[in-house]
Amino acid sequence: MIKSTFSKTIAAGAGLAAFLGSAAAQQPTPDGIGFQGAATPIAEEVHYFHNVVLMPVITFISLFVLALLIWIVIRYNKKSNPVPQQFSHNTLIEVLWTGIPILILLYISLFSFDRLYKEDVIPDGKARIYAAQGTDYAFANDFNEGRQIKRKGHVEVFAIGANNKVVELDESAYTLSGLGEETVVVSLTEAPAAGSRIRIVGGRSRAGVEPFLGLFGEDRSEIITAPTITIKAVGRQWGWDYSYPDFGDFEFSANILPEAEAKASGQPWLLAATENIVLPEGEVVRVITTATDVIHSWAMPAFAVKIDAVPGRLNETWFKAPKAGMYYGQCSEICGKDHAYMPIALKVVPRAEFETWVDSQRDLAGMDPLFSDETRLAAAE
Repeated sequence: MIKSTFSKTIAAGAGLAAFLGSAAAQQPTPDGIGFQGAATPIAEEVHYFHNVVLMPVITFISLFVLALLIWIVIRYNKKSNPVPQQFSHNTLIEVLWTGIPILILLYISLFSFDRLYKEDVIPDGKARIYAAQGTDYAFANDFNEGRQIKRKGHVEVFAIGANNKVVELDESAYTLSGLGEETVVVSLTEAPAAGSRIRIVGGRSRAGVEPFLGLFGEDRSEIITAPTITIKAVGRQWGWDYSYPDFGDFEFSANILPEAEAKASGQPWLLAATENIVLPEGEVVRVITTATDVIHSWAMPAFAVKIDAVPGRLNETWFKAPKAGMYYGQCSEICGKDHAYMPIALKVVPRAEFETWVDSQRDLAGMDPLFSDETRLAAAE
């Protein structure tokens, strides 16, 4: 019945400090040759695409070309072949060196187009939490035409215990009726425990590693809900200005943290910023970018996110905020003499801490608090 389990219990006080202190920062490392660890479902897909799809193709082509070179050097050197052969063409070889690359590109496109689409299109999944009452739960299938729930893979069901422990139910633990209709009914095979809750997630915005060609390997994908937070990043020479339109549109600027301050505080110089982007863990975030002068690029390698910030234009992308910790990126579009000094520092925290930070930023901007102690307590539960 249980597919996977993960804890969503949020610590407080000293426990919270220990939790945040133990979270490793995602940043470049000296002598590193691989990717930074994948922190988001899309990043996991990108790594899988590189390691499982591209690397075998790259390795085969490299070894094949190396073998051809060795064979030609041995077989056609002056000593082995004193009289050079002369010919103008070979139809079979010309067909092969045209057809095989086409097939290779088609194979790669099967995987790359899907990932490009997922990164480009903002997810539209929806989630609803129900108090545990009986076995039947109605979920509104009110998506746009062409995006409606029509098969079992478009729905995920979770049981949330009284201790906030979340358990994803296996597909054998429930049945679906009304697929493709206005309301989809989720019928559990067993009634949930008293005091628990049921969380249903529906939609076609699925991201994460899926079985290879739908046949081999583990399915680690998940339905991604629509963004709950939007941040706007404005590039300039040479730093970033951020605003949070969902929380009063307060603004702050982030520049490179001076070397002395970075070393004194134990933060990585050239990566640490004077102000951190702060986001709550587990929530889906929309990023809107633009620029005031020249083209910049907002890039976060651990998230597999890179989007240009173009003057006079709004671009957007998204990611699902990972577990609590520090994540670092940089401007990735050459934009002038201080291009290398435009770091992006992003801090992911529990929801309650995020709400406290939002109110502190609103206070600096002369605005009233948006959250109360009660909402922060509820966010921590």
